[in-house]
Amino acid sequence: MPTRPNALIWLLLSVFILVADQITKWVVLQHFQLHDSMPVIAGLLNWTLAFNEGAAFSFLSDAGGWQRWFFTVLAIAVSVVLLVWLKRTPRNDWKTALPLSLVLGGAIGNVIDRIRFGHVVDFVDVFHGDWHFPAFNVADSAISVGAVLLILLGLFGGKTEKS
Repeated sequence: MPTRPNALIWLLLSVFILVADQITKWVVLQHFQLHDSMPVIAGLLNWTLAFNEGAAFSFLSDAGGWQRWFFTVLAIAVSVVLLVWLKRTPRNDWKTALPLSLVLGGAIGNVIDRIRFGHVVDFVDVFHGDWHFPAFNVADSAISVGAVLLILLGLFGGKTEKS
């Protein structure tokens, strides 16, 4: 029985996300001290160095340290599931492969931070007036876009052709 090409080629996108995430974090760490801020778009966007010891939106950031390893193990487990899912996905099923690759690259980017630093390096600060969205990074963006695409394409993307 011939094997069909799987979507593992999409790991190149995951690697791109991972590299972009780590390079941007490295640049910010080289030029900023914690909580330093630089305006990018007045009244809308700053680069602001922040450390997140919790999960999304700083969930459990003050939990005493156990959350570092919990979120690291959780992200590694999710990454393994996504890798297996990509392996079982036909190569031409971009509606599945694209979002999975984005989430995978972002998840690994943040795992690297948790292992290296004990926290995730965030630096994108979107705000309006006194309201600030929680700081985030390239990995967080990829995870969010990938998750939304996975849901939207799963619900409204129609059937994919089998190869």
